[in-house]
Amino acid sequence: MNSLVVLLGPTGVGKTELSLRLGECFHSPILSADSRQLYKDLIIGTAAPTARQMQRVKHYFVGILDVTDYYNASRFEEEVIALLEELHRAHPVVLMSGGSMMYIDAVCKGIDDLPTVTPELRADLIKLYEQEGLDPIRAQLKLLDPVHYNQIDLKNYKRVIHALEICLMTGKPYSELRTSPRKERPFQIIKIGLNRDREELYHRINRRVDGMMEEGLLEEARRVYPLRHLNSLNTVGYKELFKYFDGEWTLDFAIDKIKQDSRNYARKQLTWFRRDKEITWFHPDQEEAIIRHIQAQLKQKTL
Repeated sequence: MNSLVVLLGPTGVGKTELSLRLGECFHSPILSADSRQLYKDLIIGTAAPTARQMQRVKHYFVGILDVTDYYNASRFEEEVIALLEELHRAHPVVLMSGGSMMYIDAVCKGIDDLPTVTPELRADLIKLYEQEGLDPIRAQLKLLDPVHYNQIDLKNYKRVIHALEICLMTGKPYSELRTSPRKERPFQIIKIGLNRDREELYHRINRRVDGMMEEGLLEEARRVYPLRHLNSLNTVGYKELFKYFDGEWTLDFAIDKIKQDSRNYARKQLTWFRRDKEITWFHPDQEEAIIRHIQAQLKQKTL
C-alpha cells in the first residue's frame, strides 16, 4: 500500500536534516509542509532547505511563489493530493515534512470546502482593522456566528478576520461550514512527531535566529520591506525587523523579539500537535528507532 510519512514538530526542532536522511533511506521525495517556505524571497527567515540539500533529495513546495501570491491550506491540500497520485506510481513511500499545522491537517484529514474570499472584501476588512483595530470585527463575528466567536482565539486577528470574511461571503455562520467529515485517503499515513526538552529546544531556536542574522536575514527582510502589508510577510522573523525599519524598535530588541515569538510559536505548534493521538513522538536523535517504527508500520499494512 502506498504511504505518506509525515515528519512534524515545532520550529527549530531539527526536522530538515532528519527528513533528508529519511528521504534517502526510503528513496522518497520530500513535500514541504511549511506555509512560508513556499515563497522564493523568504529563504533565510524560513530556514528553507538549501540548494545542496535539495540536490540530495528532490523537494516540492519550496520557493514556488512570489510574496504577492495568495495561497492557503485548501489549495495546498488539493495540490498535494494530486501530486501524490503521480509520485506514488514511482515512490511507494513519500515523505512530507514541516510544522504548519493547518497545512498538515488539510492533507491528512481534509479541509472544509470554503469559498474563495474576494480581494475587495479582504481589503475592506484589513482597512477596517488598520483604522479601528480588531474590536469592530470581533463584534460583527459575535453577531453573525456566536458559536465560532466563543471558540476562536480572539487575539489572533488573522483568524478573526478570516472567520468574518466567510460569514459575509456566504451569509452563513462559519461554524456551520466547518462540519465536513474526515476525508478518506487512498494511502496510509504514518505520523512522526519530533520534540526536545524545552530548554534544549529554546536554546536551538535562539541559536538559529542568531545564525539567520549572520546569514543575511536583515538584508532579506529589507528587500521585502516595501511589501510589508502582505499576509505572506506577517510572519516571525520579518514583522519584527519591519518594526526596526520603521524606527519603533532597536535592532537588538527586534532580534530578541524574533527569538521570543519563535519560542511562542513552538509552544502553539506543540499544543496543536499533542491533540493528535495518531502521532508517535521521538527525539530527533532517535533516527534508528524512527526508521524501525516506519518500517514496522509499512510491513504491517502489507500483511
